[in-house]
Amino acid sequence: MLPKAKIFSAMLATALIVSGARAQIMDTPASHAVIMDHATGTILFSKDGSEPMIPASMTKMMTAYLVFELIDRGEISLTDRLTVSEDAWRRGGFPSGTSTMGLAPGDTPTVEELLHGVIIMSGNDACMVLAEGISGSEEAFARRMTALAHELGLNSVNFKNATGLEAVGHVISAEDLAKLAKLTIDNYPQYYEWYDMPSYTWRDYTQANRNPLLEVSGADGLKTGHLEESGYGLTASAVRDGIRRTIVINGLDSKAARAQEGERMMRMAFQSYDLKVITPETVVLPEVKVWLGERSTVPVSLASQMTIAGHKAVLEKAKSEIVLENALEAPIKEGDTVGKLVVTVDGQPPVETPIVAEADVKKLGFFGRAIEGLSQMISGGNG
Repeated sequence: MLPKAKIFSAMLATALIVSGARAQIMDTPASHAVIMDHATGTILFSKDGSEPMIPASMTKMMTAYLVFELIDRGEISLTDRLTVSEDAWRRGGFPSGTSTMGLAPGDTPTVEELLHGVIIMSGNDACMVLAEGISGSEEAFARRMTALAHELGLNSVNFKNATGLEAVGHVISAEDLAKLAKLTIDNYPQYYEWYDMPSYTWRDYTQANRNPLLEVSGADGLKTGHLEESGYGLTASAVRDGIRRTIVINGLDSKAARAQEGERMMRMAFQSYDLKVITPETVVLPEVKVWLGERSTVPVSLASQMTIAGHKAVLEKAKSEIVLENALEAPIKEGDTVGKLVVTVDGQPPVETPIVAEADVKKLGFFGRAIEGLSQMISGGNG
């Protein structure tokens, strides 16, 4: 009779929480909020971050990203000129009373000028002109935005327009907005620089960038949003000491609250959260018992590196254990998967990482197996 599989418990040398575990020891008045580490894409904090929400003008991040993609594919160029329709002027220009670039019917701005109008001025008219000029209608452009978003893995997206103005079913999650920010920064750094511009002027009309965090240390983008139904929102990214973090907040009740909470969340992103990469060489795991082997235990290690992250106050409480589904029976070859490392913290769902044998263990000969079996009988078969 084989002994029951044993579970070995051990604190990691550095107490940490594995990527994906989200300890909620911090709160925010925002209805939806996310803090993301840029380099790894790890979500450090999430409050309803995976739930679809109304993004308002944060939609325009996707509008711009699609245009960046089309420029990259050669379907359109920065110097192409698009004509402003009366509909785009009426629904997105000065007559609309919404955020505008100040375009007039018959104007022929370049794609580059329109992108500045979208990114810096949050111009609804600029979004509509790009959509009509590229896809023939805003509805068709919105369908293409949604399709591209899904290709990029932003599965919460369902866009009905290019502006983020009121439309039933127009949604994206805070986590997907953070991922979109990462994609923009990584894939189109030459255009991402525009998000940091303090203002833009079209003819005689100048609009300041609405991002309240551009005055905060290291902040360089991205986009605000506001509708009565959604409240005030912000997607923002910043770099400090070579580390980039991105925040998304939504559902706040005023511009002042958005600015205040945005600054606080960004400060927390850098001061209260930590992230490290743990390699197989930096974690020493206890040896695992082997049944019917020429040696009684085998050294083990992580199969691959682990990205670990979380609030600093919670990291101190992280625990780990080695779990074997079955008792290990020789022979074992170096590199064989022999179990998993399970990390848990503060009631969060456990995260598992395979562990592998670091040495060969040959099977005992007949005489050795007989002695081992007798030993098990004497000890009650419990190993």
